[in-house]
Amino acid sequence: MTRLLLNERPSLLRLVQRIVGTAPAAEDVTQSLWLRIQRIEDDPPIANKRAYLYRLATNLAVDHARSDQRREDVHGQAQALLWGSDVSLTPERIVDSLDTLRRVKAAAETLPEPTRSIFRMNRVEGLTQREIAMKVGLTTTSIENHIRRALIALGRARDGNEPSG
Repeated sequence: MTRLLLNERPSLLRLVQRIVGTAPAAEDVTQSLWLRIQRIEDDPPIANKRAYLYRLATNLAVDHARSDQRREDVHGQAQALLWGSDVSLTPERIVDSLDTLRRVKAAAETLPEPTRSIFRMNRVEGLTQREIAMKVGLTTTSIENHIRRALIALGRARDGNEPSG
């Protein structure tokens, strides 16, 4: 079968490329075909080895094309879930984003101390809650509560909600 594959390789590549669409993909499928025929035993004997080889090449190419299509579909669905169906930066979206950023920045500047400093140390400077607790002399639970209060306040500002008492 290996000798037959080598003799038929140019024709097989053309056949496979028509199915999968690109020369690199056709090469991949043809390589898979070569690996597959290495495992084929000729017991019982294959009556028409050439027809068998072409059927196997066609099946591998179709499987490859389906797999690529499934991968593209999943990628498209993931992108839609992550970014929504419309990821274009329209002037309206830019203005809305800038307005949101302005609200969050203003809210961050009005956080009471020590919440503002603790939040900055954690989210801007990258210090852990334990490191902040040791630095400011509070418990890690207190640090966690300050960070939670800051996140709640900034989330409300992001969403356009007024801070509550």
